[in-house]
Amino acid sequence: MKEEIYPIAIEDKMKDAYLNYSLSVIIGRALPDVRDGLKPVHRRILYAARELGLLHNRPHKKSARLVGEVLGKFHPHGDSAVYDAMVRMAQDFNQRYQLIDGHGNFGSIDGDSAAAMRYTETKLTEIAEALLDNIDEETVNFIDNFDGSLQEPEVLPSKIPNLLVNGSSGIAVGMSTSIPPHNLGEVIDALIHLLDYPNARLETIIKNHLPGPDFPTGAAIVGNDGIKSAYQNGKGKITLRAKSKVEKEGRHQNLIITEIPYQVNKAKLIEEIADLVNKGKISAVSDLRDESDKKGIRIVIELKSKADPQLTLNRLYKYTNLQTNFRINLLALNDKKPVVMGLLEILNHFLDFRKQVIKNHTQYNLNKSENRYHILAGLKRAIDELDIVIKVIRNSQSKKEAREKLMLELDISKQQAQSILEMQLQRLVGMEFEKLEAEREDLAEKIKYYKNILNNEDELNNVLRDELKEIKKSFDDQRRTEIIADDSKAEITKDDLIKEKNAVLSLSYRGIIKRNEEFKNLRAAKNDYLVAAVEGSSLDQLLFFSDQGEVYNLQVHDIEEHHGLATGDNLSKYLQIPIKENIISLNILDKEQNKNQNQYYTFVTHSGLVKRSNIDEYRTNYSHIRAIKLDNDSLVNVEKTNAIEDIIVVSKNGYLIRFSGDTFSTTGRNTLGSRAINLSKNDHVIYFNIFDKNDFLISISEDGRANKIKLNNFRSQKRNGKGIRIFSNSKYKLAGAVTAARDDKILIAAKNGEINEIVVADIPETSPGGNMYQVTKELDFEKIVAVKKIIEVE
Repeated sequence: MKEEIYPIAIEDKMKDAYLNYSLSVIIGRALPDVRDGLKPVHRRILYAARELGLLHNRPHKKSARLVGEVLGKFHPHGDSAVYDAMVRMAQDFNQRYQLIDGHGNFGSIDGDSAAAMRYTETKLTEIAEALLDNIDEETVNFIDNFDGSLQEPEVLPSKIPNLLVNGSSGIAVGMSTSIPPHNLGEVIDALIHLLDYPNARLETIIKNHLPGPDFPTGAAIVGNDGIKSAYQNGKGKITLRAKSKVEKEGRHQNLIITEIPYQVNKAKLIEEIADLVNKGKISAVSDLRDESDKKGIRIVIELKSKADPQLTLNRLYKYTNLQTNFRINLLALNDKKPVVMGLLEILNHFLDFRKQVIKNHTQYNLNKSENRYHILAGLKRAIDELDIVIKVIRNSQSKKEAREKLMLELDISKQQAQSILEMQLQRLVGMEFEKLEAEREDLAEKIKYYKNILNNEDELNNVLRDELKEIKKSFDDQRRTEIIADDSKAEITKDDLIKEKNAVLSLSYRGIIKRNEEFKNLRAAKNDYLVAAVEGSSLDQLLFFSDQGEVYNLQVHDIEEHHGLATGDNLSKYLQIPIKENIISLNILDKEQNKNQNQYYTFVTHSGLVKRSNIDEYRTNYSHIRAIKLDNDSLVNVEKTNAIEDIIVVSKNGYLIRFSGDTFSTTGRNTLGSRAINLSKNDHVIYFNIFDKNDFLISISEDGRANKIKLNNFRSQKRNGKGIRIFSNSKYKLAGAVTAARDDKILIAAKNGEINEIVVADIPETSPGGNMYQVTKELDFEKIVAVKKIIEVE
């Protein structure tokens, strides 16, 4: 031969070669067909098993024999690849409905490998035979095998919607598929509904028939969003969580894991748990053992006394494969092209495929019946003209001559003439003649029935519907995987890892914060006083409002718990607050949103503005947010209020205004307020709180003078008034004011840092506009700069 060399760019050659390789992997190995849900290797294993006679009601044969049959006739690849595929089809923890019935060691959920193929035995399961049913009756196309010496099915007839029922996974070139298994009965219910209502909505299918995947290992799916996304778009992510229960054993409690997520190795899972215990990440576990047997999984996690089982379980969900994510990618071959499909597309493709298979099978039966009917018509003609038949046969010198004479004399076809020549004499008996007539009548009915199926879409649908119902009746079982609809439970948050218990938090004048379970254990350090205390849950949110309009956020459980005589930690340990900012209010926000309905945070600024916003506006995951819009202003105080109770506002020059909360509107978080008090030019607000008729207003001047006035003596006014005079001498300037009961104590702080306390009962009581009395005469105070009510604990 003459040598011919063609120049070609290496990039073009590589591109062409890689494209051919990619197509080979995509079509020939890695992706399942949307019709029968099988990859080529699985299809060839099942077909070869049928050819070997390995049916479910016959004895098993050596796996090596089946592997050899597949390799030699249909699948020219490695024997380990074929055997591994066969093994997975036999594993009850991998396949929702096993297609291979294996004898011997076929591996375990602990990751143990199967025994060598020479030691194990195999045959088809009954449900696998439903995939192969009628395959020899022209239901599907056959193609040449790898060397053209044999024929193999392009696809199996598959009465089972196997793509969804058993799922599939595989990695091709540049794409992958991950289809979860489903419950057979639920898939068939969805198919029947879609058959009856072709325009059915996906939401209806999910709600009434096919709620989600159903894994062979059971466990639970947490949340619906991932399922809906996958069924709608072909892609999604679901959260799988192990099932467990709590058993008491003496004074201890044990966590019992009974089902684990799909494709999780049980032995490695136990190693993960043990590793966490050894590292101290989970301290509540005292013992761990695997008591699993043939009845099912049983992992025993023995807990220490007083350990919280749910808290421990949440930590296990967070840090081990007791909770995993399963990514769904509904990618399969449709007409030899890889396509990502939604649930409705997959269901419709299967229905269309089965309709075509039923048509092919019906046409096969029709042809067979018509041929037989034609033969019977010839036999009837021969019996009716028996004398002519006998005469022709006697006078013929050969079979060929007899056949041709019969065709001429009786006006019949070649096939009919041949059947007459082959007819046994016993068929001439009267009873045999009656059987022929009965068979002709039966065939006539069958032919009519087959033609009705082929020409009537409704009849075709009825056949398919009955077939689906029969499959469900034969193979349906109970759902194994529970679906927990609440998507909020899918993610294990930090709160889920914290034990919920009562929490009391206090803040001292010098910025020391302490967390405890009870009020009685709160105390301040020497030369310090508690000025704020709140109570809630360890899962609640703690808000610190600053005078610059910022609100800082901490989870209560982030504050270290102190007991006994411990006084707590400096707030700077938890919050980085600028030097020029001061915390003016401590509040606790319930963990449950909207629990505190009709509750608000009310703000008053130095310039005399008042604003109210809904509490839930301050629920945030950020370390701090803007609490209020300030325009060259600062905050005086923040209080939790409702929308109608009276508010009191006190100014530095000694004016108090009391007005109702319903005189101004609730606004958003980042807004300015409304005018609370009409201030003179050199005045500003120093205090605000909620009106309580049983409290006193305690006013302290900068030079240590004070008075107390029953709050009930101040009448309610319209908002934005000048207010009522607290004391008579206009020269006094207030350092601060507080509302307090007669037995309370007041902290006063001087500019030089010295602090001390006075008892409310020791302060002279006056009426509005009365005198101020010296209460710190004996103390060597400089100018007073702060006044706070002291929180006392019995």
